[in-house]
Amino acid sequence: MNTPAFSLIMFGGTGDLAMRKLLPALYQSYLDDGFKPTSFVMCAARSDYSHETYRAWMNDSVKQHVKERFDEAKWQAFLLHIEYFRLDATNVESYLPLKQRVESNDNERVFYLATSPSIFEPICTGLAAHGLNVNARVVVEKPLGHDLKSCQEINDVIGRVFEEKQIYRIDHYLGKESVQNLMALRFGNSFFEPIWRRERIANVQITISEELGIEKRGDFYDETGALRDMVQNHLLQLLCIVAMDPPASMDADAVRDAKLAVLRSLKPMTQDEVLSNVVRGQYKAGTVGGKDAPAFLDEAGIAPNSATETYVAIKAEINNWRFAGVPFYLRTGKRMPKRMAEIVVEFKPVAYELLGKTPQGSNRLVIELQPEESMRMYCMAKRPGNTMRLGPVHLDMDSDDFFTERRMDGYERLLLDAIHGNLALFVRRDEQEQAWRWVEPIMNTWQDQSVAPKLYTAGTWGPAAANALIARDGFNWHEEL
Repeated sequence: MNTPAFSLIMFGGTGDLAMRKLLPALYQSYLDDGFKPTSFVMCAARSDYSHETYRAWMNDSVKQHVKERFDEAKWQAFLLHIEYFRLDATNVESYLPLKQRVESNDNERVFYLATSPSIFEPICTGLAAHGLNVNARVVVEKPLGHDLKSCQEINDVIGRVFEEKQIYRIDHYLGKESVQNLMALRFGNSFFEPIWRRERIANVQITISEELGIEKRGDFYDETGALRDMVQNHLLQLLCIVAMDPPASMDADAVRDAKLAVLRSLKPMTQDEVLSNVVRGQYKAGTVGGKDAPAFLDEAGIAPNSATETYVAIKAEINNWRFAGVPFYLRTGKRMPKRMAEIVVEFKPVAYELLGKTPQGSNRLVIELQPEESMRMYCMAKRPGNTMRLGPVHLDMDSDDFFTERRMDGYERLLLDAIHGNLALFVRRDEQEQAWRWVEPIMNTWQDQSVAPKLYTAGTWGPAAANALIARDGFNWHEEL
């Protein structure tokens, strides 16, 4: 990929996201393609840094998060493309030096708002006051709001300054190689299309689990919870990739139209359905990875009587011709046995068990998104010997066996897409707001019915009610198969 000359201005340049994800991702991109001489990354924040002292901060704080291909000489060359801009986001005049620097060349212009949404408005106002929103793109990080109304208000703020075609709402899971491979598997191979439907699929499971607790984000997490933090964006976006019909083309709006159709087909839940089809959980003290883990209520920044959920399991249904009647089980939680993100498509058993009964899950496709990225098809085969005995086997469909190119991190891919002006893997406003419309009845039911979270021990796979949720339909979670 030939990266054009670009000017990437990163608001929140001293924040955790910039330190752990964005700057390391840009370094990896630099190694692959180099940067044009005029390209630069300007990191803007309130801290009193110069270019030199900010680069020294990167040496101390960012370098340790470069997980692969580190080379000191190339790192130092990369740092020469990094600049620092001290900014008071609320002072319109402070954007004037930024205007002068950005307009010193004809680079592709990208603004990355890696900040709290509470300062999106002054940033957008400051950019527009100096005409910096013209011929530019803006990347915005989640969470965008805490409900539909606040999401619409934030979108309105950005939309007053930038046109929809300029706005890149990022969900880094969509940039993962395995998610792209799922689309290639579905739309590039004729043998999957006939079975990718309700007549052949028994259920779909989408799981994102974390070993970590809330780290140092107690105040934020106590106001957010797993439903807002993970389900409304990551899990529903992954569901869309699994369930969408083939788009008319791979153009951005065609892909996003197909995803929107899925979100509009999600069956809305009544209060009774929320109470029976959604499990709200919260971890208590336990052991994770051999280390003691405190209860959520004992974490710093958490109210002693907090009902915030750290775990959610949902049975969702899609009311369309392709997937009517197929349960989609969505699950996410903190303080789980391991860090994992995976999609499991379980196919129905053969119509007539000519060779004997096969166990549940004998035929399933497993797409692992993290910590590794892989695709594996489970099926049955004959065991060696003179009798017809079947046993489970798996076929690994790992592109690393055939292609030599390095797998990109999700953020790296999406940063490059923003620089290239490719919107296909970013979330459109109507998608985002439709996701909130589906999630809101769950939030409202919890509040109206005072639904307390069910406790689960840290280091386990969640409350027993989550196992009962899927067992009620005759299925098991993937790790139990």
